[in-house]
Amino acid sequence: MDLPDSRSLSDEIIEALRLRAIRGCELGYTAEEVAAILGVARETVSRWYAAYRRGGSAALPGDRTGRPTGSGRTLNDQQAQRVQDLIDTHCPDEVGIAAALWTRAAVRDLIFQEFGIRMPIRTVGLYLGRWGYTPQKPRRKSYKQDPQEVAVWLAIKYPEIEARARREDAEIQWADEMGVRSNGHGGRGYARPGQTPELRVPGNRFSVNMISSVTNRGKVRFMTYRGRMNGALFITFLTRLLCGAEKKIFLIVDNLRVHESAAVQAWLAEKQDRIEIVGLPKYSPELNPDEYLNCDVKGGINADGLPRDREELHAKLKRYMHKLAKLPGRIMSYFEDDCISYAAASTT
Repeated sequence: MDLPDSRSLSDEIIEALRLRAIRGCELGYTAEEVAAILGVARETVSRWYAAYRRGGSAALPGDRTGRPTGSGRTLNDQQAQRVQDLIDTHCPDEVGIAAALWTRAAVRDLIFQEFGIRMPIRTVGLYLGRWGYTPQKPRRKSYKQDPQEVAVWLAIKYPEIEARARREDAEIQWADEMGVRSNGHGGRGYARPGQTPELRVPGNRFSVNMISSVTNRGKVRFMTYRGRMNGALFITFLTRLLCGAEKKIFLIVDNLRVHESAAVQAWLAEKQDRIEIVGLPKYSPELNPDEYLNCDVKGGINADGLPRDREELHAKLKRYMHKLAKLPGRIMSYFEDDCISYAAASTT
């Protein structure tokens, strides 16, 4: 059994260990044997017992030995807190650091900019780890996004849609378009060092497009198509959504021009009692749960191998979507992400 490092123990526990070490030495155990039992250094036991023999219990050391925690560090507590505050509340470019993310190099430059201290990269990493920071894959956000528009959506607009849906016994769906490519494969493969694995890809590139919708109850609808999305295709998808629909639909989409085209608006005008379209804040794909379905599809559709032609890719896409349609719990898990938890299904 491994014992915890004695340096991590409280003062009370250390005092108890001292008394037991002295008692063990008095009973005839060697310092090495006592140290092994208590999980401390042999030299520590010898020092404790020697002090006891010289002056009794009063001579036992009351303070810890060694360098106090935090002493010798380059940054003092105030400087360390200042760096953390800047990392937590600002992007690098907002404080004059030429970097896209807070990397070790960016934090090193920040420390020099703030305090004139040149710190090695490795030391910066130790500080970041001590402060609780970990390297993470960034979530992308458009610089064109309007934070105020997003705040209004979260605090006012979406709650109003939810309230209307409850009053009118309607269903909220989120929709988005996507394309899957013949060479799309983000996985890795094991191989011997120096023997890079090979991924067999089709000689020509092709893709299949899809528009889909999801609900926070795990419902999925989709339609595949070729070419670019246009008003006629979008109306076809909307018509299919209404087929068999037992409730009115509030369909939340991004700001693609097709969604607001004259043909679509004319079609919607005749179906106001059955479906309404609501636009998300501009440049805010992270607020659309259907984007998470897109990532799911792109990450898994070609896991069993790349397609040889468009027909095979189309068949793979339909199989994958039919599988997801039978996994409502998986669809609902998309709503657990921080960015779209605002739209998660109510548990009440």
